[in-house]
Amino acid sequence: MTRTAPSATAAGFSPEQRRALTVLGVSQTLGGAGMAAGITVGALLAQDLLGSTSLAGLPAALYTIGAALGAAVLGRVSQRFGRRAGLALGNGIAALGSAGVVAGAAARWPVLLLAALFVYGAGTVTGLLARYAGADLAPPERRGRAAGTVLFAMTLGAVVGPNLTGPTGALAGTLGLPGLTGPFLLAAVAYVAAALVLVVWLRPDPLRPDPLPPTPPQEPGSARAGARGTGRPAPGVVTGATVMITAQLVMIAVMTMTPVHMAAHGHTTQAVGLVIALHVGAMFLPSPLSGLLADRIGGRRVAAAAGAVLLSAGLLAGLAPPSSTPLLACALILLGVGWNLALLGGTAMLTDAAPAENRAATQGLADVGMSVAGATGGMASGLVMGGSGYPVLAAAAGALALAVIPAVAMSGSRRPS
Repeated sequence: MTRTAPSATAAGFSPEQRRALTVLGVSQTLGGAGMAAGITVGALLAQDLLGSTSLAGLPAALYTIGAALGAAVLGRVSQRFGRRAGLALGNGIAALGSAGVVAGAAARWPVLLLAALFVYGAGTVTGLLARYAGADLAPPERRGRAAGTVLFAMTLGAVVGPNLTGPTGALAGTLGLPGLTGPFLLAAVAYVAAALVLVVWLRPDPLRPDPLPPTPPQEPGSARAGARGTGRPAPGVVTGATVMITAQLVMIAVMTMTPVHMAAHGHTTQAVGLVIALHVGAMFLPSPLSGLLADRIGGRRVAAAAGAVLLSAGLLAGLAPPSSTPLLACALILLGVGWNLALLGGTAMLTDAAPAENRAATQGLADVGMSVAGATGGMASGLVMGGSGYPVLAAAAGALALAVIPAVAMSGSRRPS
C-alpha cells in the first residue's frame, strides 16, 4: 500500500516533518565536524607522507573527483531506496575513507592514503546533498527555508571541527598514531554517528520512494508529456543547475587564489586563515535567510541577486589594495554570500521543476556538475592568475557571474502545476 505524506498546513510543518528536520540537523552537525576536521590537515598529511610541497594539492583534487562520483552514486541510491539509505551510505563511506586515511598515514603507505582521501571525498558530498532532503520534507511554499535550515546545521560542526585539531592530535599520539591523523579519527567517529542517527531516527523517509499512482495518457504537446516523454529535462532543472554550477566555478576560482595572493603580499598565515574562515562562514550562515527569500520572492530572483553580489565580490577583491586585510575579507564574505544565494535559489528552482520519479537522481547529477565546475575553477584560476594577475581573475569571475546567473535565472520557467 502506498503511504501518504503527513499532513502539513500552509503555515508550517507537521510534527513528523519537524522531527525529521531535527534529525537531519543533528546528522549535519556531526557530518560538518567530520568534514572540516579532515580537510584541515589533509594537505599537511599528503605533504608529510609524499615529501613534496608540490603534491600537497593532491587531497583537494581527490576530494573533488570523489565528490563528483559520490554525488552521482548517492543521488541514484536515494532515488531507488530513499533519502535515509542514500545519506546514511554517504556518511558511512566518509567514515570508511577517514579510517583509511589514518591507516595509510600510520603505515606510511601513500597509495592507501590517496585512495582513502578519494573515498573520503565521495562521502563528504553528503552534507550538500542533505539540503534536498530538507526540501523534500517541506510543503512547496517552505522548501527554501527547509533546505536552508539543513545546510545551516552543517556550519555548527564545521566551526567546531578545526578547533579540535590539537586535542585530537594529542589523542592520536597516545594511541601511537601520527598527530596529524587526529582530525581524521574525529571524522571517522562523527560520520559513523551521523549515519546511525539517520538510520535509527529519520522516519518517515523524506523522499518517500513509493510507486507513483498511474497517470492518464498525456497529449503529445502537454507540459507533463514534455517533462517525461521527451527525455529532456524541464527548463527549471537546467536553469537551477546552471545557476549552481556557475556560482561554484566563480567561488572556487576566487577563493583558491586569494590565499596565494595574500601570501605573496606579506600577509601572515593567521590573516589568511581569518579571511578564509570568514568566507566559509558566509557560505553557510546565511542559509536560513536565503531559503526564506527563495520562498518569499522565488528562486529565480534570489539567483539573479546572487549574480550581482558575486560581481561586487569580484570587483572589490580585484580593486582592493593587496595589503588591505579588511577589504579582502569583505570581498570574500560577499563571495560566500553570493554563492549561498545561488545555491539556495538554484536548489529551489531545480527541486520545483524535477519530476518526482527521478528527482533525487537529477539532483545528484546537478551536484556532479558543481564538483566538476569546482575542479575547473580551481585549475583555471591558477592559469589566469599566473598570466594576468589576481585583480583580473577576480574581476573576470565576477563579470562571468553577472553575465550568466541573472540572465539564466530570469529566463527560466517554473514547472507547471
